[in-house]
Amino acid sequence: MYLIFDTETTGLPKRWGAPISDTDNWPRCIQIAWQLHDEMGKLIEHQDYLVKPEGFNIPYDAERIHGISTELAQAEGIPLAEVLEKFNIALSKTKFIVGQNLGFDINIMGCEFYRMGVDSPMSSMPVLDTCTEVTASLLKLPGGRGGKFKLPTLTELHSYLFNKPFAEAHNATADVEATTRCFFELIRTGVFTKQELEVEQEYFEDFQLKNPREIQLIGLQHINLKEASDKIRQKLGGQQAATISKQELSENKETLVDAQFVHLHNHTQFSVLQSTISIPALVKAAAQQKMPAVAMTDHANLMGAFHFVRDILYHNKAAETKNKEAIEKGEEPTEVPMKPIVGCEFFVCEDHKNKSVKDNGYQIVLLAKNKKGYHNLAKMSSIAHTEGFYYVPRIDRKIIQQYKEDIIVLSGNLYGEIPSKILNLGENQAEEALLWWKNEFKDDFYIEVMRHNQEDENRVNEGLIALARKHEVKIVATNNTFYIDKDNANAHDILLCVKEGEKQTTPIGRGRGYRFGLPNQEYYFKSGDEMKQLFNNLPEAILNIAEIVDKIEIYNLAREVLLPKFEIPAEFVDPEDAVDGGVRGENAYLNYLTFEGAKNRYKEITPEIQERLDFELLTIKNSGYPGYFLIVQDFIAEARKMGVSVGPGRGSAAGSVVAYCLKITNIDPLMYNLLFERFLNPDRVSLPDIDIDFDDEGRSSVMDYVIRKYGQKQVAQIITYGKMATKSAIRDTARVLDLPLFEADKIAKLIPGMMPSKWNLARFLNEKEDLIKKTVRPEEFEKIKELIALANEDDLSGETIQQAKVLEGNLRNTGIHACGVIITPSDITDFVPVSTAKDSDLFVTQFDNSVVESAGLLKMDFLGLKTLTLIKDTVKLVKYRSGIELNPDEFPIDDVKTYELFQRGETVGIFQYESPGMQKYMKELKPTVFPDLIAMNALYRPGPIAYIPSFIKRKNGEEPIVYDLDDCEELLKDTYGITVYQEQVMLLSQKLADFSKGDADVLRKAMGKKMIDVLAKMEPKFISQAMAKGHAKDKLEKIWNDWKAFAEYAFNKSHSTCYAWIAYQTAYLKANYPAEYMAAVLSNNMSDIKQVSFFMEECKRMGLKVLGPDVNESFYKFTVNDDYAVRFGMGAIKGVGSGAVATIVENRKTGKYKSIFDLTKRIDLRAANKKALENLALAGGFDSFGNTTRAQYFHDDGDGITFYEKAIRYGAKFQENENSSQVSLFGETSDVQIAEPVVPPCEDWSTMEKLAKEKEVVGIYISGHPLDDFRFEMKYFCPSKLESLKDLSQFVNKSLTFGGIISNVQHRIAKNGKGWALFNLEGYDESYEFKIFGEEYMKYRHYLIPNSFTFIKVMVKEGWPNKETGKKGDPMIQFLEFKMLQDVFDNFAKKLSILLDIKDLNQDFIAKLNAIFQANKGNNSVVFDVVEQEMVQKPIEIVPETIKLESKTDIPLFDDEIQDETVIFSDEFSEEDELIMQDSIAEPASSLETKVVTRLSMPSRKLKIKISNELLVELEKLQVNFKLN
Repeated sequence: MYLIFDTETTGLPKRWGAPISDTDNWPRCIQIAWQLHDEMGKLIEHQDYLVKPEGFNIPYDAERIHGISTELAQAEGIPLAEVLEKFNIALSKTKFIVGQNLGFDINIMGCEFYRMGVDSPMSSMPVLDTCTEVTASLLKLPGGRGGKFKLPTLTELHSYLFNKPFAEAHNATADVEATTRCFFELIRTGVFTKQELEVEQEYFEDFQLKNPREIQLIGLQHINLKEASDKIRQKLGGQQAATISKQELSENKETLVDAQFVHLHNHTQFSVLQSTISIPALVKAAAQQKMPAVAMTDHANLMGAFHFVRDILYHNKAAETKNKEAIEKGEEPTEVPMKPIVGCEFFVCEDHKNKSVKDNGYQIVLLAKNKKGYHNLAKMSSIAHTEGFYYVPRIDRKIIQQYKEDIIVLSGNLYGEIPSKILNLGENQAEEALLWWKNEFKDDFYIEVMRHNQEDENRVNEGLIALARKHEVKIVATNNTFYIDKDNANAHDILLCVKEGEKQTTPIGRGRGYRFGLPNQEYYFKSGDEMKQLFNNLPEAILNIAEIVDKIEIYNLAREVLLPKFEIPAEFVDPEDAVDGGVRGENAYLNYLTFEGAKNRYKEITPEIQERLDFELLTIKNSGYPGYFLIVQDFIAEARKMGVSVGPGRGSAAGSVVAYCLKITNIDPLMYNLLFERFLNPDRVSLPDIDIDFDDEGRSSVMDYVIRKYGQKQVAQIITYGKMATKSAIRDTARVLDLPLFEADKIAKLIPGMMPSKWNLARFLNEKEDLIKKTVRPEEFEKIKELIALANEDDLSGETIQQAKVLEGNLRNTGIHACGVIITPSDITDFVPVSTAKDSDLFVTQFDNSVVESAGLLKMDFLGLKTLTLIKDTVKLVKYRSGIELNPDEFPIDDVKTYELFQRGETVGIFQYESPGMQKYMKELKPTVFPDLIAMNALYRPGPIAYIPSFIKRKNGEEPIVYDLDDCEELLKDTYGITVYQEQVMLLSQKLADFSKGDADVLRKAMGKKMIDVLAKMEPKFISQAMAKGHAKDKLEKIWNDWKAFAEYAFNKSHSTCYAWIAYQTAYLKANYPAEYMAAVLSNNMSDIKQVSFFMEECKRMGLKVLGPDVNESFYKFTVNDDYAVRFGMGAIKGVGSGAVATIVENRKTGKYKSIFDLTKRIDLRAANKKALENLALAGGFDSFGNTTRAQYFHDDGDGITFYEKAIRYGAKFQENENSSQVSLFGETSDVQIAEPVVPPCEDWSTMEKLAKEKEVVGIYISGHPLDDFRFEMKYFCPSKLESLKDLSQFVNKSLTFGGIISNVQHRIAKNGKGWALFNLEGYDESYEFKIFGEEYMKYRHYLIPNSFTFIKVMVKEGWPNKETGKKGDPMIQFLEFKMLQDVFDNFAKKLSILLDIKDLNQDFIAKLNAIFQANKGNNSVVFDVVEQEMVQKPIEIVPETIKLESKTDIPLFDDEIQDETVIFSDEFSEEDELIMQDSIAEPASSLETKVVTRLSMPSRKLKIKISNELLVELEKLQVNFKLN
């Protein structure tokens, strides 16, 4: 006998694994149906009962699924005891209980039996389930857990077995009938086994005889429970519905006329990816509605709290001013000041520390009444993030009880505890919850009623209002706002899709195949009138809001910065400090340290130094922040002790002599005229700000020291808010709207690369054309016009742009500030809410960098500077190689070699001076003193760059140096009469017009930030005071106007000096220790293989060899060997970790490795694993072993084991033997020698194969470049750069030629059946992916062979016009020609031009040249170009012209047609070409200029040669200059 049964319940359990004795967890049964069948499937009985709900009601969410209302069950149900008795009788007749996913129903009924204390055999009966892994593997539906198949629903199983769906009625009788049919069909088809059914094989044969065809439904009549519920509800509703009369409604309206509505439930962008409302937009919307207050209630965080309070206080200030003006004019004041209500919507779970069960809890809104309340919110939010985070940040009731002071509670939205329990568990549980909150918060607990026009909400509201009235809890009306205007509902929906990673077309709902979304468009910031209209039948909900607003106090979150306590020695402690909180002790200790330091820094303390120190210490004392200097000097001293490199200083702090004496900075401000008042204005109390550079490897150890010193709870990092930039908003929106990727790319490319400040997508779409034209570059303007046209289209692209406009600037994610650290006097959560971050063990403040200091937190910037690591590494390498101990702080400031390096512009790898522009200016300026470097550092930036040419001319005597007044000379002579620094403006204002130090600083700031009103006040003061000192008025006005023009560009000299000094240190090392320096540069760029190849080129240019990795010489980083060549670091090889390198380096201390066997015998094979040794072999790390080629290591003799693996096994065996002999009983060593494997003979790899494998493991070619064999072909016939293809528009209708190696070829078939291909062409240091289609593909496909050397000529054609708009698309590439690179000379080389200096034409030279030509006879013509030159004296040094040749070869990007006629082509040589003579290449920079006196071009009539690689190499050896074609 089989009993098939099913139940309908009041919902789902909270914990599926709970025992049946947990009666609170398991829902109640409200319907049960069963069918009893004999073993052949014949129906014996069928029953169906509704259960009368006793002591509970049926929640709306459950009714929505099965249709059984509390009223229906009350009317037609029978008592539970009766149902259980009947069910027990049915159970006694059966052997098996059967069902679909029956475990749930067994638990439901088991718990009901337990509740009633009735015994039942059910729990011990055998179960047959139709929802198992077996049926899952029949249907093979994807999407199950752990990569398995998904368990089928009843509908899916029914469809599979009978090819027709069964609509799950969620009516127990219908579900039982369908389950029965599926169950017997599974027996008939032999899916259930004889073991499961406890039968013999004959049973199945008998069953199939009885049921020869597919099992049919019995055909029971099912009641539509939903209709039955509605009917009974109408019947009951007719008796009790009390409608509100029209009169009452109009009275309510009148009551509400003067009531002020305030929104208490608003989400901003800080509810990450859940709201489109920015804080300024929220404040503006509330102000427009003249609301007296507005709340901010983000999900679990207070990130926006500071901005929110600050913006409202700004609004109030402006409102007050406007009202004052109105009253003065006799008008009515119109502006309403607002109260900021800081709140937070918390996830309140059962136990916030329990992370074994997913429990996102209920969403409850807490509002702060005052600052104490705000601090309690901050504590709770911090706990939610730091302790309670599991899927979401959570707290629990215990935390709320601990921090409930000065908090107001709102019951929340549908996910709040009381509404959620009404929906899912029943009104009794909801009532219990309400009583808990009421008991805790008394009159500060309010029931929130929302009306978003949703049925579930309407149902909940009935229950909420009833409970509120019953327990006398006040009701307030709220609207859950996520966007400001109703029109933004769609953009908000797109934002939710970005969060979920879904397309907008996915339907909204729960479960697989659905996505999260709001049910309608009512979640906007409604006006007060709209809200009053919604609640006109519940006026108290609006009226009660005023009570909440009255409880709120206005407070400010900005405060003075609080410093952590710095422990000072006992003898400096002042007892008075303890009484009034003063800092006398700290001042005394700072004075002591400063003068102790001054004795070390200065030979003698002159009156000038004494005066400066006294002035600085007094200013620091007045600022009240001596502790700041003590804290900084403490961790800098510790950093130096730990061997961490500390920068010389940065920013204006370098102007402080106190900082110099405390060794915080390393540049003497007095030597370079750096000003303290630029750092701390004596007239204005402000917190000093010292940024410190550490080497990027040591930075973390300094931070660790600070954490140890001040405690983990007092140190935090700073959060950063990742905003949706314009391009990202477009791409995200396109992804959600399913716009094809290429179209999204096309739109994103129309956005300017650098957005002009204060501009965004919305402004571009709304602003007038002429204003846009002024703002962007001409080529960008064309793109923006196209963007505007696209945005106005009615298609998906237009929709994408319009929606992206709303999302742009939205908060997308949070990160950590790279270098900012916060230190607080006590637990950080007392001051600011914190959270955690993935990549940091520290707390992270919820406030970002822009406000932490205003919020009263001490912020320190610990910057990691790669250049300091670079200097440190170079110093180590010099010491390792030559034993010389260098101290970078003591490098001579007048080193000739260093200035020569700058003068030649060889500044690749030099800090801040390596850009091509800077190199050009360095060659022109020819710096000779350190101030030249400081000035160039300050001038080389947008704006002041315009002054560089004049600066250079003045330095080189080509332009007179003029001073407006003689008094200016002293301060401007270093910069040749040009005002370069802010310090110069400050000192001149003091010298010319007796400005105080404080005034001078105000002037500097006003000029830099264009504060027009401040400048207008200061100008007459400057002129009158300077005239009083006898200066002419017209000159003073000129000076003032020049300052105004230049001051916004003028740079901070302190910063420039520090960074020029670091640059000088790097240049000194490059000039004096080139190999060590370049090795350090390469080491510091190891992670970026493109940079490694760039710096390897620089080494080549410097004549330094870069050798590949070698296990006998390499370390982890790049080093310098005994032959003064740079040796590759093993750390740059993929798969070779620091552990592997450490064991190789450690074990070679006893002697170099002789072979791979010697290596594997000695090293730790656990640290250097198989992959590490394999990649070392491929990169050439074993090449120094001599007789073994790289190919041999990878050869196998047919046994499937490569030679290098055999070597590893040999080494492991050897070490095992060694170890076992050491521990043998009598200690005698084993005589058994293991034989070394034989090195297998095999053919070596080709150069190309060797290089390709090198590139695979290192990312670049080390021992050479495959294109080196074709360098002449590349230079003369493939002049175009692959990089130029990134922007085709500049080459339309031009041809380009490229050479390179073909790789990554993919042949494809298009939808129309035609072939096409993708392939990469790799040049020396760049690559490009080409696509080739149609006839071109058919014509050239045979050239697409991986690793072949190929010449390609293309033509750039205009794009196809768009049929609808007529606009042209992107330019296209047309392939004109493919050739193998080895055939290029035969096809294209026509003519060789030899450039000769008449002085070189001697008998010997001509004989050698003739011999080369005789050995290379052919059909190409030769032209001799002979010149006579003389040296002319020139007053200015000039750059050797060779540089021009190098740069010139890069310039021609196109070769149009190659001429083949032999003509006298002297006119084809430019003036520049003639100067490129061999002697000028070798000539050092001098002040002599080479001038061509005579030039003669002679085409040879008889001589015909074959132009080939061999010929050109011979000519190069002879040091002949030549050109082709």
